[in-house]
Amino acid sequence: MESYALLIAATLNAGTVLALASLGLLINEKSGIVNLGAEGMMLCAAIAGFATVVQTGSDWLGFAAGMGAGAILAGIFGVLVIWLNTNQYATGLALSLFGAGFSAFAGIQYVQEKMPDRTNYVIPVLGDIPLLGPALFRHHPMVYFTVALALGMIWFLYRTRTGLVLRSVGESPESAHALGYPVRRIRLAAVVAGGALCGLAGAYISVIYTPLWVEGMVAGKGWIALALTTFATWRPARVLLGAYLFGGVTMLQFHLQGIGVEVPSQFLSMLPYVATIVVLALISRNPQWIRINMPAAIGKPFYPGS
Repeated sequence: MESYALLIAATLNAGTVLALASLGLLINEKSGIVNLGAEGMMLCAAIAGFATVVQTGSDWLGFAAGMGAGAILAGIFGVLVIWLNTNQYATGLALSLFGAGFSAFAGIQYVQEKMPDRTNYVIPVLGDIPLLGPALFRHHPMVYFTVALALGMIWFLYRTRTGLVLRSVGESPESAHALGYPVRRIRLAAVVAGGALCGLAGAYISVIYTPLWVEGMVAGKGWIALALTTFATWRPARVLLGAYLFGGVTMLQFHLQGIGVEVPSQFLSMLPYVATIVVLALISRNPQWIRINMPAAIGKPFYPGS
């Protein structure tokens, strides 16, 4: 039973990375912007966060550095696609490639660096409950923050005026512009906020999830997060559940190896990506369902003068 508690704990830990990045991308896409640069932003944030913690010893400064790196790159992306009207998909891919190359270059001197001693977080009393304690109540505060963030985003998008305006910009930017809303600035704010969350996810990887720096350590999680927003049909609660589902699939490979299941490690490493392809294939069988939930103006440029 202890192994299952550890599996649940590892699932929550892995799912936190995907949930943070996916919630950031959801904000982008709710405003009508598709950012394919999540992988690059997360990589740059991972090295920024790791380097900051190595130099300062503070996890929270590392998270702030990661968010800053993600926000800056997202801001550059936003200016290019919103004001200069570059192609969103091509610009996002360029950002992803840039992030991979720049993070590898910037991180050369940190490959052998070690993190300071880690703090073990335990919720008093609850953390001592057999099975449930190790599974649910001994996580870094960022795990619980992610759950609160998803709940807060539900309230923001569907219960506040600002959230309604953001969704209207993603549904019909022309109508929002006609009502006097600054569509471009709203989209830029959404892109920067989404980039900051992707940056937080990247910093979480290098600071908490696997506390080290290795080139390419995000390992496709940015692309899985992109797929997860579609899988969750742009709903924060579904994003959270989907993130834990994919996190569980990722951790299953280590659990199976731990209990002695004879399966080639290469096959187990494929599981998260195979699951992503299978899920996308299944939801693609009902395109009408996707269209109903998808922001109507997603990926479409907006020209205020037209």
